[in-house]
Amino acid sequence: SYFTHRVIEDPEWSLATVPHLTELCLQHIVHNFEKNPILDRLLPEHQRKVLDRLSTGLPLVVTANLISDEDYWKRCCTERWQVCDISNYGDSWKRMFFERHLENILKCFIPNTTDPNQVLDLIPICKDYVRKLEVDQFLPPVKVDQKEERDDLSDTGSDFGLGEVSVHHYNLGVLLTALPHLEELHLTYGVKDCGMNFEWNLFNFTYQDCCNLAVAVKMCHNLKVFKLTRSKVDDEKTRLLVRNLLDHPCLVELNLSHNLIRDKGARAIGKLINRSRLEILDLCNNQIHHLGAQALAQALAENSTLTSLNLRLNCVEDEGGEAIGRALLTNTTLKSIHLGSNNLSEPTATLFSQVLAQNTTLTSINFSCNHLGLDGGKQLLDGLAHNRALTEFDLRLAEVGQETEYLIHQIVWANREAARLGSPQHPPATLL
Repeated sequence: SYFTHRVIEDPEWSLATVPHLTELCLQHIVHNFEKNPILDRLLPEHQRKVLDRLSTGLPLVVTANLISDEDYWKRCCTERWQVCDISNYGDSWKRMFFERHLENILKCFIPNTTDPNQVLDLIPICKDYVRKLEVDQFLPPVKVDQKEERDDLSDTGSDFGLGEVSVHHYNLGVLLTALPHLEELHLTYGVKDCGMNFEWNLFNFTYQDCCNLAVAVKMCHNLKVFKLTRSKVDDEKTRLLVRNLLDHPCLVELNLSHNLIRDKGARAIGKLINRSRLEILDLCNNQIHHLGAQALAQALAENSTLTSLNLRLNCVEDEGGEAIGRALLTNTTLKSIHLGSNNLSEPTATLFSQVLAQNTTLTSINFSCNHLGLDGGKQLLDGLAHNRALTEFDLRLAEVGQETEYLIHQIVWANREAARLGSPQHPPATLL
């Protein structure tokens, strides 16, 4: 018989196509990381290869306290959010991820519907990395069936049968007190993008909500910045918040802008000014009149910590404006004050001309959108003639006259240049 011996080989085959045993082990570690998260026992170059291949969808209970590598958390952030600016998060990708992840859960939380464990289970995972929370939406409970509503109303015999009970929001108490490094809290109680489903109840910050929040903030001993804006905070709620913020050990910035605070609330805040370490106070766009402004001025006259006060878009009028001016004749710490759109006129300008002549601390004043008038402008110019401290003075739409506004701008510009160059002395601007 005739036999043929043939050797058949793949000309493209190479030993190089066989993965190294190390590579196979690393693949196995990556594939089974959730069940057996081996990382610390690997060599640095092997750790790098594993981290680069790990899925960003791994459970946080596995990755949170095990992985500190910023490149991994950068992938987690950029794959989830289109805009990522770590400068707002202490230049830390890991901090950004956990703060934004927690914020998203809070924004979507529906009381009596969402499982509270979604938040509670996250606390031990994220508590070491959260330093700031910005939540611009809180959802109310899902509205009950309209038939049930009618039955409830008929039972109570009142149009207020549902009352506030049906619209309380998520209680932040347990969460905030469990975040030991929380330093900033920015909240807005409302609903974004509600569209055709708009109802006033979606924007109802209830008294119970306020009680829960006030107690929680009081327990946040490291909190430095507290902002509660656009939430219909009225006098009663303001007083409740203030009672819990008195003598707070760390709070330096309070922002209650775009709310419904009137004179009683302003009086309460006046007490807070001198029983706290506040440095920045923003009460923009409220309903504070002259009585509230006078209470704030009284506190300002005795205060030694506040450096910035924003009262824009209130209605303090000249009685309030003059009171604040008199306080600034003795105050030596305030650097910036905003009194734009407060229906101020010449009497306030007259008193502030004295402030400009005597006060050496103020560096910024805003009188925009008032009615100071030509004479008021000239008096401000006279008071500013020998002032070397003021570097910002906004008089847009204050009716002081174009020439006066130009001359004031020249003096302020010279002050600003002298401050930039580190020279406290400069010749006064020439008055035309």
